[in-house]
Amino acid sequence: MIDLVTLGESMALFTARRTGLLRHARDFGLGVGGAESNVAIGVVRLGASAAWIGRVGADEFGELLRSTLSGEGVDVRGMRVDPEAPTGLMVKSRRTAEVVDVRYYRSASAGSRLRPADLDVTLIRSARVLHVTGITLALSASAADAVHAAVAEARAAGVTVSMDVNYRRALWTPERASAALREIVPAVDVLFATEAEARLVVDGDDPVALARALSDLGPCHVLIKRGALGAVEVSDGTVRHAEPYPVTELDPVGAGDAFAAGWLAETIAGADPERRLATACAAGAFAVTAEGDWESLPRRCDLDLLSPADAVSR
Repeated sequence: MIDLVTLGESMALFTARRTGLLRHARDFGLGVGGAESNVAIGVVRLGASAAWIGRVGADEFGELLRSTLSGEGVDVRGMRVDPEAPTGLMVKSRRTAEVVDVRYYRSASAGSRLRPADLDVTLIRSARVLHVTGITLALSASAADAVHAAVAEARAAGVTVSMDVNYRRALWTPERASAALREIVPAVDVLFATEAEARLVVDGDDPVALARALSDLGPCHVLIKRGALGAVEVSDGTVRHAEPYPVTELDPVGAGDAFAAGWLAETIAGADPERRLATACAAGAFAVTAEGDWESLPRRCDLDLLSPADAVSR
């Protein structure tokens, strides 16, 4: 049995090493990135097992994804190689010391061609949790169909369904996103969203009101991510608040994935509600203290570094 199965698009990631306009960058780091695969890596690092389902091109970037994910302990038996489309690209740069700019080149990419036939149904039905995101819903009609098919398989097998809204304005309008999210949210057991993302689906004046309104649609657990303000959780009618961790932010990309991974890993481990929310916030906070979409995802021993007894480890 796999603890968590997720599906979506992962891409090759070029990161400019110089702060400023991308046109002036001459030196780049090469890696991989993708919300769903980030969560898979994060869950594995926290002690659970995870598998990723997706399509990559028959190219070096596709091989980079395979080797990176498998090297991090993620099961890649659900990875499909598309000989007719390239692996998507993501380019990340720091426009200023405080502003990170992320650009995607995914039109007609292998990942956007994900379809229901690509799903490893046996893998999904044997999992404890299926995790999906709104990104995959927005990629293409076939990718959206794959998400709905995966959710249907999970629900039929009694598998917990988790979803992170992960709204990307470059992929679709708020109107399209609202319609699609209102359709799928009632089929979800665990929902992650920022306040702005929650308002794509429901109305509410504050995080608690938004979480309650989303919970009324069906999810048993709703997590409102508030960044530097902490988080709010409504689970089975009970409201929990989490205070933020004071950290120095180096790279905000991937914080939400770390938060989701922390909460899901603790849920899989059978932790109590207070611990799972605390771990989620700690993982999200730790992720922003180092650079990289997934490289900065914490292991359990790393979480102790948020409150070090000594700034120097010897």
